[in-house]
Amino acid sequence: MIESRRAQFNAEFSSEKYQAFLDDLAKDFNYAPTFRLAETPFFIPNEIKSQLEEACGEVIDFIKRSDFKKLTQRAIDLNTSVPNEDAHTQFMAIDFGICEENGTLIPKLIEVQGFPSIFNFQFNLYRKIQQRYPFLSELTPYMSELDEDAYLELLRKVVMNGHDASEVILLEIEPEKQNTKIDFYYCQRDLGIPIICVTEVIKEGTQLFYINKSGEKKRIKRIYNRVIFDELDTRKDLSLQFSFEEKLDVEWAGHPNWYTRISKFILPYLQGKYFIETSLLSELKEVPKDLENYVLKPLFSFSGSGVVFNVKKSDIDNVRDKDLYILQKKVAYAPVIQSPDGKVKVEVRVLVLWPEGDENPTLVGNLARLSRGEMIGVKFNKDKDWVGGSIGLFEK
Repeated sequence: MIESRRAQFNAEFSSEKYQAFLDDLAKDFNYAPTFRLAETPFFIPNEIKSQLEEACGEVIDFIKRSDFKKLTQRAIDLNTSVPNEDAHTQFMAIDFGICEENGTLIPKLIEVQGFPSIFNFQFNLYRKIQQRYPFLSELTPYMSELDEDAYLELLRKVVMNGHDASEVILLEIEPEKQNTKIDFYYCQRDLGIPIICVTEVIKEGTQLFYINKSGEKKRIKRIYNRVIFDELDTRKDLSLQFSFEEKLDVEWAGHPNWYTRISKFILPYLQGKYFIETSLLSELKEVPKDLENYVLKPLFSFSGSGVVFNVKKSDIDNVRDKDLYILQKKVAYAPVIQSPDGKVKVEVRVLVLWPEGDENPTLVGNLARLSRGEMIGVKFNKDKDWVGGSIGLFEK
């Protein structure tokens, strides 16, 4: 979209450079990410950057409302409630599709999550891309006037909260089997904290412990939580010594309740030019006749699970728990990235950190997802190139 940058990148691009970039990533941990990485970054012009900032500000204003917890208590009641909830979320991921409306480009909010994203991977991804295309150092993936050092320091502040690295763990369900484990590896390298499976946590009274690589039992004082309850609830084969629902003497970097509160549950409340018409299924007065223009989504699923893109009336009729689903109008993604053989659509996820004690959250960075398919997502982009995960770059 920044035409001069796009022209320069495309002129310098080669399949050999792309493969060298992938090989370089794989060398860090002798592991190649299981998700596809796109060949190009997304060059974001200042006008779109300003719109993203404005739209994020409107989302944040809603989340900062004094009655926000009251408004979202129903979401907690429908899910697992974890004790010791803090005053505000410490992480947010705010997803926007770059869309066309009335002949102009505009970011439209697709989803918002009160949960960590791949903060460490994106930090390192930009470094790798720069090595192949040095001119990209003239741009930045960071927001709020941060640089690389300030970004990492703020991330460290949120994850660690002043604790020693041995007292903080990244907690996940079988982390070695997760699609985002490359982010875990970079997190361990950048911050020094161990990666621990939920089945490895030891409970003594109200305290939690883990066994480090030297065989020593170490107290867990803070948890960088990457556990999604959707997945945990289906894993009846797992044996845990603790329950998320009991009062524990531990801090949360990303309290689990915020994943539930800041979710698709809030989308029907958001009104304005950056937001899409969204209705809770239980509050739908009548089923739209043009259902082909809508998407049916479960409120609390992760990574696109359970989403129905080509909705029929029978899909709505078959939903039993109608207060657990939303009907959202489809938007027209604009093909804005020029590849060597056609245009590509894109979503931008704005990454947000909110340290304890800060009055306001900070927009810190982003990730981009490129698509040639009907929608963003792996199943719509099989066997295609210039699609997958990437990063958005702004002019400094």
